[in-house]
Amino acid sequence: MIESFINKKDRIIGSAIEIISDAGVASLTVKNLAMRENMPEAMLYRYFGGIDDVLVEVIELFTKYDKSIIATIEGKDISHFDKAIEFIKTFAINYTGYPELAAITLNYEVFLHNVNTRDMMAECLVRRRDFVLGEFQMAIEEKEIMDCLTAEELTDIAFGTIDRDLLNRRLKNDVRSHERMASDLFNKLSGLLKLS
Repeated sequence: MIESFINKKDRIIGSAIEIISDAGVASLTVKNLAMRENMPEAMLYRYFGGIDDVLVEVIELFTKYDKSIIATIEGKDISHFDKAIEFIKTFAINYTGYPELAAITLNYEVFLHNVNTRDMMAECLVRRRDFVLGEFQMAIEEKEIMDCLTAEELTDIAFGTIDRDLLNRRLKNDVRSHERMASDLFNKLSGLLKLS
């Protein structure tokens, strides 16, 4: 019933993300997408000019989540350290709720090599890193946390852990949710770094 309220273009994008999650970016073809949507291949061209247009829409959807998370967190009246943690936790919650999105992160290198998605993907990854890095830097400068690790090191720890967790979950080596993993990591970091 709910699917009838989702427009066809959005359903096609959702199917594209599922194909990428199931079989990789190389498997996203007009034929496979049409089969997944149970429609003639020619019908896809009614919505998109080709697979490259679909990939652009996939990355736009992916980056929309980050922009929304950042805007929401920037408006919160919490410490800089807590803003960085909130971003990572919210990021993890999104991947728990929509696990296929993790495939986009795990395939970011492919998107960086595609001329149609390169700039969008790079901008998303840089914006994501810059936000967290900036919050960690302000947390250090305002003495919210100890400076035993640099903002860059904290950011690398955060994103490295998330990336590894996404890969572990794809390999079935970890059954914890992304949210649980992020909470565990940042509870430990908070205990180690907080001054008060």
